[in-house]
Amino acid sequence: MDYHVIVIGGGASGLACALTLVSARNRGWEWAENCKYALFDTEGSDLNRALLKNVPGLDPVEGREILKKIRRQIEEWGGVDFLQEQVTRIEKRDGVYAVESASGRTFFAPYVVLASGFHAFQIEGLQVEVVENPKSPKPGRVMIKHRDYEVDTNLFVVGTLAGLSSHFTSCAGSGVEVAVEILSRLAGKRVVIHDVPQKG
Repeated sequence: MDYHVIVIGGGASGLACALTLVSARNRGWEWAENCKYALFDTEGSDLNRALLKNVPGLDPVEGREILKKIRRQIEEWGGVDFLQEQVTRIEKRDGVYAVESASGRTFFAPYVVLASGFHAFQIEGLQVEVVENPKSPKPGRVMIKHRDYEVDTNLFVVGTLAGLSSHFTSCAGSGVEVAVEILSRLAGKRVVIHDVPQKG
């Protein structure tokens, strides 16, 4: 196994998922300390061309600046390899996903999160049902059918590819939800990752 989780897509949902995963480190949880994650990002997120004026709690900000900031947050935690490669094929082999890139390399993980956006889904090898995204105001946008974000055992979909509207907070929230689910499975119990002020 190369990684515990592979996230495919570096937009709001993929980055929020990766950030939540790594934020389980350094909390005294032995099961989380040595987890390794990979995030495939070809920098094709629509956020690179967006100006966000209605994100709760934030002043107007360019989408590409938010992406950079989240990546910096992830890098501060450590534990995520950023791979600027296109994923071309995913196969499930004995409960582990083999993720192949355009460069011919193969990476392995028991968990995969699909966060590659709703413009198209062209990754081969998976038995997924791709349909029209009902919440997109533009025709031709797609989603992958799922149940509570899970497409197959330990294979998740988030963001607009999960059929959500293309709002930053919706997409980021789905990435967080899936990360918490994966962390709970890794822990063998329900966990929620957030900071609580220390008393005193």
